[in-house]
Amino acid sequence: MSAAIAPAPTLAPAPILVVLGGLPGVGKSTVARALLARWPAVYMRIDTIEQTLRDSGVLFAGEVGAAGYRVAYALARTQLALGMPVLADCVNPLPVTRDAWRAVAREAQVPVLEVELICSDVAEHQRRVETRATDVPGLVAPTWQAVLQHDYSGWEQEWLVVDTANSSAAEAAQHILSMLRPLSA
Repeated sequence: MSAAIAPAPTLAPAPILVVLGGLPGVGKSTVARALLARWPAVYMRIDTIEQTLRDSGVLFAGEVGAAGYRVAYALARTQLALGMPVLADCVNPLPVTRDAWRAVAREAQVPVLEVELICSDVAEHQRRVETRATDVPGLVAPTWQAVLQHDYSGWEQEWLVVDTANSSAAEAAQHILSMLRPLSA
């Protein structure tokens, strides 16, 4: 009786942390899906984590606060320690959240690529916010007014800016991959 020989497993990409940030409606999740189609990584989507926390019923008045980000940092740390690449999809609005993601990479001793997605065409950004459907059950997408009032600070560290008004999700993903290759070599 002969047994079939299983093919050797393919090696996963090198552990690296990629953080997609930007205001709601700029295309983070769309670009993340395009990126994940070309680069296998563990996907950490803050919207999903936060909505799951809301749905759990254990939060006071449904306020998530920093809990969603803290869960994502812990999960990312674990995955990076296991040698897996991680893609975080979040607004990443403040220096404290950006510092925390860098600390996760530093603790795991892996490179980090911080990407800020923007939509420089304000009318297009507004159209996206006002017409998008969410794929996270129960998540209520923010209004355009809420996006305009979002607490979002400028970036102080080195980061990559990708304008989704001037590129498709596939083009944005390809640009991010081109920046990722030297970091993961």
